[in-house]
Amino acid sequence: MDLKEIKDPSVLKELSMEELNDLAGQIRSFLIHSVARTGGHLASNLGVVELTIALHCVFDSPEDRIFFDVGHQSYVHKILTGRAERFDTLRQYNGLSGFQKRRESEHDVWEAGHSSTSLSAALGMAVSRDLQGKDYHIVPVIGDGSISSGMALEALNSIGAEKKRMVIILNDNNMSISQNVGALSMNFARLRAAKTYNSFKRNMKNALNRTNVGKVVYQGLKNVKDAVRDSVVDRGIFGDFNINYLGPVDGHNIHDLIQVLNVAKEHEEPVVVHVITKKGKGYLPCEADKDGRWHGVGPFNVDTGKQIHEVPEGWLTWSGAVARSVLELAEQDERICAITPAMITGSCLESFFARFPERSFDCGIAEEHAVTFAAGMAVSGMRPFVSVYSSFMQRAYDQINHDVCRMDLPVVFGIDRAGLVGADGETHHGVFDPGILKPLPNLILAQPKDAQEAADLLYTAFHQDHPFAIRYPRGETKADVSAYHEIPVGSWETCYEPAEAKAAVLTYGTDVERVCSKFSVNGIPAEVINCRFFKPMDTACLDRIAGMNVPVIVYETDLLEGGLGASVLEYYGDRHINVQVYRIGIKDHYVQQGSDKLLRKAEGISLNDLTDLLDRII
Repeated sequence: MDLKEIKDPSVLKELSMEELNDLAGQIRSFLIHSVARTGGHLASNLGVVELTIALHCVFDSPEDRIFFDVGHQSYVHKILTGRAERFDTLRQYNGLSGFQKRRESEHDVWEAGHSSTSLSAALGMAVSRDLQGKDYHIVPVIGDGSISSGMALEALNSIGAEKKRMVIILNDNNMSISQNVGALSMNFARLRAAKTYNSFKRNMKNALNRTNVGKVVYQGLKNVKDAVRDSVVDRGIFGDFNINYLGPVDGHNIHDLIQVLNVAKEHEEPVVVHVITKKGKGYLPCEADKDGRWHGVGPFNVDTGKQIHEVPEGWLTWSGAVARSVLELAEQDERICAITPAMITGSCLESFFARFPERSFDCGIAEEHAVTFAAGMAVSGMRPFVSVYSSFMQRAYDQINHDVCRMDLPVVFGIDRAGLVGADGETHHGVFDPGILKPLPNLILAQPKDAQEAADLLYTAFHQDHPFAIRYPRGETKADVSAYHEIPVGSWETCYEPAEAKAAVLTYGTDVERVCSKFSVNGIPAEVINCRFFKPMDTACLDRIAGMNVPVIVYETDLLEGGLGASVLEYYGDRHINVQVYRIGIKDHYVQQGSDKLLRKAEGISLNDLTDLLDRII
């Protein structure tokens, strides 16, 4: 079958089991070679090929609502709903999204870039369906890494009470991004072991039902069988939530999946179908991955599994540079601990976890818990470092506010993937944290221009007694770091000073070096200030700039709302200081996916936009 000829999943209902298995092989090969060209979430999608086929065989999308938690495991769903021909645009500017997108297809009924939203959404859909007197199935697919989140557990509690009809697919691969941790993961391991019980039960029934005597014996064993079932399966976590349970079932056996899904389909109450899958199935580098390196990948060589883009010699990823400094500082200070919500590999903390296992904590996909856990450590004398992606940090805003900042605790936050992040798009761009963190009392918020300044900011953060958040972007930085130095909190620095400045440009992060280089090469007469602290700001520097009587441009690649420029305007406005301030930044909207270069041009925040503005005002 030509995958590009599939227009909707109804075609699957006409295929034989042999044809469905052949289709699974085609899809798996297509995914490997397609993602090798564009990059994307490979391992998670290879693991749900047969499951997604079975779901579309049994249910009728888009009337039935099939959706994935997290949306990055929806590639097979996209293929089966008529989007294979667009896969060469996957995660590209104006191309196919790497997540479910409602504007992209009527088959995408929900969208999310973070985990654990599907069950709450499913219950909302079920209640709405019943209130409107409609009749369709609601089928959220959630991984056991996502189901350990507090939000998912809150939803299960409500689902068990409401008893609305839905089929919850627990996609159990013992992985979230890397291997799962925690008591719930062990609970699911026990349920996986129940597969042996289910197989024994099925074989026993088949054997005994061949004779009349056997039927009597089988009936006599029913009470024993039910007792075993109740203790092994039904009394597990889902039984405690008053939710029916089916499984475990082999997630790579389409025949068995279709059978159990048809049984689940007839339930009039919520039911969990426990599906055992292998993340990365069908591609050996993915199958062997235990650390999450193949969860999300850039373009790679299919034959060798080698990434096409490699970090240049003498450079480190920003995550790696920060993690290296935290490790070195922890060698000197035994109070420093590392905490991450299921992002050991993404945050490059493997070396820290190996060197200091007793001071390393993976909390699973539970950002709220991670932050308050860190607060508990800080109030008791430790110096925790919480590494979290900017887009995921938003989940823990309440805890950062109430449990860290309100008590003025020395928790250090490493806010990874700050700013534009490229192909992951609007759910992952880290452009919101300046606006949401700056209002919090006691919090210090900073962003370094290079690895040396990152090291110095970390050193500063661990040697003071307040909440301290350090942002850093996706990408690489020169690895050079000499000795650590303490930076006066709230201080800015002039990085480029022409003989006669006709304007002042305030910027931060990696744009400092870019702007300085462009101005130096082109002889642009504008002073460049490295505004490495969002909060507190260097008011002495702002006063000095005001005295220069020149236009001021605040150049940022985050949202204008609540950004550095807004703070500068507020400072001058509150003091009735007459300064001509211009702002370059992202307008009040969500930014789509695309390369950094394309997005900067589309959003009007490129270096050319900066120099064009300077040409007009000086």
